[in-house]
Amino acid sequence: MNRRAFIKWVLALGAGGILAATKPWRSFLEDPADEAGVIAEPSALPSTEPAPVTGAAGPLASFFIISDLHINSGNGAPSGLVRKALDDIRSFGEKAECIVITGDVTESGTDDDYKELRSVLSKHKLPPVYANMGNHDYYSVWIAKEGGWSKDTFPNGKTDAQSKETFMKFFGLKDKPYHEAKLKDYSILLMSQEAYQQSKPEVGEGAWYSEEQLEWLKGRLAENKDNKPVFVMIHQSLPAQGQDGGTHRLIPAKRFREILKPHKNVFVFSGHGHQDFTNGTNHYIKETFHWFINSSAGRVLNAKYQHERLDSSQGLFVEVFPDKVVLRGREFSNRTWIKEAEWTVPLQSVKV
Repeated sequence: MNRRAFIKWVLALGAGGILAATKPWRSFLEDPADEAGVIAEPSALPSTEPAPVTGAAGPLASFFIISDLHINSGNGAPSGLVRKALDDIRSFGEKAECIVITGDVTESGTDDDYKELRSVLSKHKLPPVYANMGNHDYYSVWIAKEGGWSKDTFPNGKTDAQSKETFMKFFGLKDKPYHEAKLKDYSILLMSQEAYQQSKPEVGEGAWYSEEQLEWLKGRLAENKDNKPVFVMIHQSLPAQGQDGGTHRLIPAKRFREILKPHKNVFVFSGHGHQDFTNGTNHYIKETFHWFINSSAGRVLNAKYQHERLDSSQGLFVEVFPDKVVLRGREFSNRTWIKEAEWTVPLQSVKV
């Protein structure tokens, strides 16, 4: 099966639609070839628009969320787009206090893909980088020894556990693929799917979370006593309310929503759909929490899931103020703000 046919097969599974430990990646640069001398300073090219400052004293914290890099050792296009995104992010200086990647950091989760990802990241002097796993980060099970896509020989001698181990080693995680990152006094909780089709065929392209991980989420939210905003990172979208998820969706969604319900000022961010901020699709859904559906840094798609704007690379910039959170979509390719992706969310009962 060639790659194009495989992608069509994967999308067919979801015909209903597709709607790191606390230390950052930079602390775990293990490749001897990645010496300090290869880390470039940001480009001298200034951003076409300054970073927004929507409060008199500026934000208490600010960071970027990018998703779906799809770094591919056999295709340099995503790497080029992500390099542009990182170069733009670096132009923000101290305003970009960390970068969070919400899944699909690679195209196929192979050693060569991670080697390419290391090359992309190491060419930029970056703030702390944190990530969770997406379904594509488990795709090594589809890759044959010869390097091509092979559904017929699945899982090609690979296991989901090996995919998790590779991801965790790259991002410096010791025990679990889910973890908490701290930005000043704010919690960023990175949820990761813990199984794929080799160990749980029934999940399809969905994100399965264990009860252990969900209890961890519950515990971390309970620690937030003062109603500060908490940022929860997932990859696949949530299904409609009342449903429990499946392929291309979070599993089990009912339990996930139940855990979030008692808490104020929870912000959930997903990726997976690659939808262009400018194509009219909905990127903000208000439930008991605030759910934002990010675009893609490596492959932005139109409403029909076609890669039409080949040069587009998008992400979200988040600013936290005492009484609100401000979010703006960013077009990295030309360093501009996306007017269709601007939100200001007031915070509830915040103790200052």
